[in-house]
Amino acid sequence: MPGALTEVTELSTALGMLVEDLARGVSQRPSRLLHVSDEAWEHFTDGYYAGDHRSMFDTAFQNGVSFLRAEDGLRNRPPKVVEWKGPHRPPGDDVVPADLRIDHVYQVSCKYLSRIMQNPGPARLFDRLLVGEARTNTSWFESVAPTEYQAFYAAARAAVPLELPMSVGDMTIEQRHLLRDALRPRRLPPSMQVPWADLCRAVSIGSAARWQARLQSDRDRVRLLWRLLRIGDAPYFVLGSDEMHHMRLRVASAWDWVQTYELRSFTVEPRRAGQPEVAWTADVRSRATRAVTTIAGHVEVRWSHGRFNGSPEAKVYLDTPLSGTPGYFPLE
Repeated sequence: MPGALTEVTELSTALGMLVEDLARGVSQRPSRLLHVSDEAWEHFTDGYYAGDHRSMFDTAFQNGVSFLRAEDGLRNRPPKVVEWKGPHRPPGDDVVPADLRIDHVYQVSCKYLSRIMQNPGPARLFDRLLVGEARTNTSWFESVAPTEYQAFYAAARAAVPLELPMSVGDMTIEQRHLLRDALRPRRLPPSMQVPWADLCRAVSIGSAARWQARLQSDRDRVRLLWRLLRIGDAPYFVLGSDEMHHMRLRVASAWDWVQTYELRSFTVEPRRAGQPEVAWTADVRSRATRAVTTIAGHVEVRWSHGRFNGSPEAKVYLDTPLSGTPGYFPLE
């Protein structure tokens, strides 16, 4: 089951295209809304009648209505079918993060209050530039900063009352769980703070260096930018909101993007923060006006299930507002 807010935003957006009134759509489940399990629908309607997140229900519904009316969208043509993708893992390199598909043609991503564009493993991002689905069991921290990683583990081992092996790589899964639980408080003990800062710095530097080494050509850089921005072979739409406004956008295809823009530079650099981070920046020039727009983002490298647990993930954030990003156009 997806999270409650995911259900609210995606299903309410779908209802905005199918019915004239949100309350009626909730009470009379449209037959044209497909692939929604009874359990998911019950969870959705329970949230509506409980009054939870009512503003989010209304915002998402109005976004669906706007897409129904938009010239770029359905042009007031009621859809014959709206398919909800629900909780799913893409079967391959799925660039388009679509949550809804309308009439087997229009793809819509529902994005609410989130700046996260991707959440791959570090090796897939920094080594393979978001190409392919191959996974690795190698610890990214151990790969790019083995000395600092072992030093941080040694500090953790000295700070907790557990029987643990000398080497971080020798821990069993059970021991990793025990160590994670022992380090649950968000603030590390003083004896671990300097080793943690050293590890963050080393992982940031090592990750940026690995990334930079793979970006050998203009082709590599522009294709990576498209993947970071979720720009693929087909256009699609983003309906959502940020902290201040509705967000109703048409996303260009890679072909559209090339006709309109050119990438002038793409740079990466380590960034000092409370965890390993790599900043990325792209300068993009409009072919029509010659104006240059800077797109900025960053990557957080972190454990997926607490310290020393799970495969590290690389959360890709877009710091530039989507509405100001080349390739994202206001819905008309």
